[in-house]
Amino acid sequence: MPIDYVLVTGATGFLGAHVVDELLARGLRVRAAVRNLAKANVMRDARPQYASKLDFVQVADFTANISFEEAVKDIDGVIHVASPLTFGVEDNERDFLLPAINGVATVLKAAAQASQIQRVVITSSFASVIDVNRKAPPHFTYTAADWNPLTYEEAADNKTSEVVAYRGSKKFAELAAWDFVQKEKPGFDIVTLCPPMIFGPFVHPVARLEELNDSAAKLWEVASGVDPMPLARVPFWIDVRDLAKAHVESLLRPEVGNRRFTIASPEKFSYQKAAEIIIQKFEWGRDRIHLPETEQKIDQSHDLDGETAARELGITYRSFHDSVVDFVRQARSLEATQKG
Repeated sequence: MPIDYVLVTGATGFLGAHVVDELLARGLRVRAAVRNLAKANVMRDARPQYASKLDFVQVADFTANISFEEAVKDIDGVIHVASPLTFGVEDNERDFLLPAINGVATVLKAAAQASQIQRVVITSSFASVIDVNRKAPPHFTYTAADWNPLTYEEAADNKTSEVVAYRGSKKFAELAAWDFVQKEKPGFDIVTLCPPMIFGPFVHPVARLEELNDSAAKLWEVASGVDPMPLARVPFWIDVRDLAKAHVESLLRPEVGNRRFTIASPEKFSYQKAAEIIIQKFEWGRDRIHLPETEQKIDQSHDLDGETAARELGITYRSFHDSVVDFVRQARSLEATQKG
């Protein structure tokens, strides 16, 4: 039977809302799992043409089994985008690792009880792939076969940074998913996607610039003339619209079951490159942005395989120029609205 009714977690977030829209545009029914019903109402009101195809379920705690048993009722497929909220981290294991691992486990356990579910697509991260100690030369390319060598103990150690703990949470949550499928042999298969930085316009509820997600906020800092300009940890990125399409294709293409994909544009980025695009495209940007005296060099010593995902999932990647321009134009309009 073709997949017709899809549960999307994290549906009011940056990526999740795009996934919802991609599914709806293809005529599928969507149940959006949300923490906050007020945001659900904003999303619903913004999509009146899909009133009969879009419903919401509140899941206040993504580690609570009872919430998800109701959420998966009548569902054929699941796209699990949601990540745990991590404000004020005091304990890496308690606040980062366990919520991510338990969140994935809860979704998969609930899905395993619903015999009609055919596939679960999980948003992982390049954080579960990267090896920060791997250096060129020789030139190398990260692929879906690569795993971050970080140990659980290293990630849980409170002496390590939040960045390291975050990477660990993504790695061990994804591993938990693969372990679950191997041991429990549920009636569905899984696909995991490991994207790097995600840019592009937003379609989720954002009333103020202060509510932008992290990657968008960083880009808006550049457009606002922040000095010093931020430095990219890695030069890899993907447009949120391309990533949303990849999630839906991962759900609907039978032949990609039980696959893991790295996914990224072949075009690398730096924040200086973003600044130059903004200056070239927007007159107001020339007054705000001051390019750094020392050029931000883009690391060409290694790559991230996005070609496999493009080929297997039918994705054509947008340009960095279009991704930046589409977002900045939208954020500038929001800024004008805020200022009245």
